[in-house]
Order: sequence, then C-alpha cells, then structure tokens
Amino acid sequence: MERNLTHIPAAPAEDQQKLEEQAAPAADDQKPEAQAVPETDHQKRDEQAAPAANGMLPLRERIDSVDREIVRLFEERMAISEEIAQVKAATDRKVYDKEREAVKLASVRELAHGEFNKKAIGEVFRQLMGMSRRRQYAILEQGRPLGRMPFIEVEKLDTEQIRVVYQGVEGAYSHAALEAYFGAGTDSFHVRKFRDAMEAIADGSADYAVLPIENTTAGIVAANFDLLVDFENYIVAEQIIPVEHVLMAAPGTRIEQVRSVYSHPQALSQCDGLFNAHPDWNAVAYDNTALAARKVSQDGKTDEAAIGSAFAARLFHLEILQEHVNDQDANATRFMIVTNQRIFVKGARKITICFELPHSTGTLYNILSNFIYNDVNMTHIESRPIPGRNWEYRFFIDFEGNLNDAPVRDALRGIRQQAINMKILGNY
Repeated sequence: MERNLTHIPAAPAEDQQKLEEQAAPAADDQKPEAQAVPETDHQKRDEQAAPAANGMLPLRERIDSVDREIVRLFEERMAISEEIAQVKAATDRKVYDKEREAVKLASVRELAHGEFNKKAIGEVFRQLMGMSRRRQYAILEQGRPLGRMPFIEVEKLDTEQIRVVYQGVEGAYSHAALEAYFGAGTDSFHVRKFRDAMEAIADGSADYAVLPIENTTAGIVAANFDLLVDFENYIVAEQIIPVEHVLMAAPGTRIEQVRSVYSHPQALSQCDGLFNAHPDWNAVAYDNTALAARKVSQDGKTDEAAIGSAFAARLFHLEILQEHVNDQDANATRFMIVTNQRIFVKGARKITICFELPHSTGTLYNILSNFIYNDVNMTHIESRPIPGRNWEYRFFIDFEGNLNDAPVRDALRGIRQQAINMKILGNY
C-alpha cells in the first residue's frame, strides 16, 4: 500500500544554514563535563599577596618621596661643606677636626630614638663627614702644593758608577735579582743580615740595596717591612724573580750517581716530587741554596748534588742535571730596590705607605675610604705589630698611582690627617 507523503518545499540556503546551526549541538555540549581544577598553593599565594602588594604601593611612594628629600638635603650639605673648604683654605686650617666631629656625632645620636637608630644615625653621619672631608681635600688640593711630601721626580735612576749591596751570598736569589735589575758586572757586595744592608745605604757605603719583600708561597719578609720604618730609606724600584729550582752537580755527574742532595730546608720541602722519585737520596739541609751550590762545586764529588737556581749553577760552574724540580711552578719572589734618597722615577705607578691607627671603631675603614672616594686602587695591605706596644699594629699598604696624580695627593692628604705617623715608603 502506497503511503501518501507530504512534500515540504526546501528552505532557502540562508534559512537552511540557520536551521542547521540551531539543530547542531554546541561544541561545549559535545565535550564531557570538565573536572574542577584544584587551586594550587602558588595561585593561593598570588591571590593573598595581591592585596598586600597593593598596600605596599603607597608605602613605597612615601619612601621614594623621603629619598628624594634626602638627596636634596645631601647636596645642600655638600655645597655648604665646599664653602667651609674655602674658609679653611683662606685661614690655613686643617680639614680634619677630630674634636668637632666627635661632638657632632654625639649630638646627632641624641636626636635619634632607640638604640638601633642611635647607632645607625651615628654611622650615617660618620660617612657624611668623611665624604665632606674628601671633597674639601680635593678643593684644597687645587690651590696648595704637595705639602709634606718632599719627593723629587727624576727621569731615571742613576746606575752609573754605583755600588749595590744585597743580603746573602754570591749565587743567592738576591744576587740574581741584583743582576736582573742593574746588569751583570755591577759593583756589588753582600752582607749577612737585612739590617746590615739597610745600614750600608744609610751610611753611604752603598747607593742601593736589593732586599726580598714578598714570596708568592711563603708570604711577606716581615723583617724588611719593619726595617723600612726604622731607616730613612725609600723604595725606588722592584724586581720579580721566578723561583725555579734546578738539580745541579759537578761536571760529568750522572743523575743515577747522586746519593746526597744539599739545599735550604724550604727549597728541599718544595721538591718532594723529586725525592719521591728517588727514595734512596739523602736530603741534607744547608744554610741557603747558594752555599749548597758552592759546597758541591768545591767538593767536586759525583755522588753530591744541590738544589738552587740556574744562576747559582752558572756562577759555580755546575752542570744542571734536571730543570724545574720544584713541585709548584707559580712561585716568585718580589725584591725591592732601596736607596737613601727621596726620589721617584717619572711614570712610577705604585706607592707604598705605612701608618698607625688609634683603637676606635671604624678607623681603618675611614682610612681606606680615602682610596675609594678618590678612585685609587689598593693592591696590598699588611699589618705588623708595633714593638713595645702590645696588641697595637702598623699597617703597610700598596696602591696604584704616582705622587703627581691629584687623586693620589687627595688620598694621602686625608690619610695623613687621620692616621698616626704616616710615612711614604716609596713611589716606584
């Protein structure tokens, strides 16, 4: 049986598209129901911090406002300080007034509330007054001579017809430093003690002395730091000598013949690797490396050897059996060239000074800040006990510069007024 079908006319294309869109389920309806994502600790912290951060903004704005006012007042204070410098220049008054600064620090501490703030404000004003001093030194330097620093600049050191003294014996590293700086054939003589060398140039029997001041592994030669204070002698140059030990013996000696090795105890200890390779060798301590080389040369025995410098081997006509026998390659000694004249060579770039300080808070920091604010680079600092004064120390400082440099002169002027017994030991 035939069914009667009712014909429905097709809808226009646009209407058809609308119908299809209405009939189609939404994309979200097709997805399974989404699972709720638990809130992470990080999200919780962000949500909790948001109100706190918003609350910080007005506080930070207040801090910024206070800081701007501090900067304005700081510049106003420094401008007044510059006017004070002009008055001091006109009246020849010292920049550093210790009593005035002590009274000032006590008064500003009393203005603060609470122990922490009192201590902090004292430190703030200590720094402020230090900055004012350094600015005043710079202003005074523009119109004043170098002052109590009677050093004379020379084009070069006089090395003609001179006599040079060194401590030790022929062939020692001090002798090698002398020849490296002044040249072979220089008229020289050696003495037993460091003090003897300083006395020789003080009394005029020598023009220069060559003395070790520091070794890269053993450290400073403390006695020579002290002698720089005891004598009116000055550093005019330095010479660095690499400490490179060799094994030396009488000509014709073979290394397998060696049974005894002589040298200074320190040199022997620096060659452990050599003795580990030859456990049958006997290490014999001697007064110094050069004397050990001389003994082996004089004995002429093929079962003896010495550890010392190649310079000593050449001097005593010994044969080098093995080079570079020290365990560490990075070993060198710095020697100073000293004279009794207050001179410095044009273009010298290092200065050494010494001074003492009172026992009070921040004194060393205040001294060192003279380098900071003058952009002077300090390269070395050492302290030595002051004889006869228990637990008191003298400081030795090396820094870069020349006595003709304005920043160096500013720094030295500040240090001289703040320290006790400051002495310029040389510019070289």
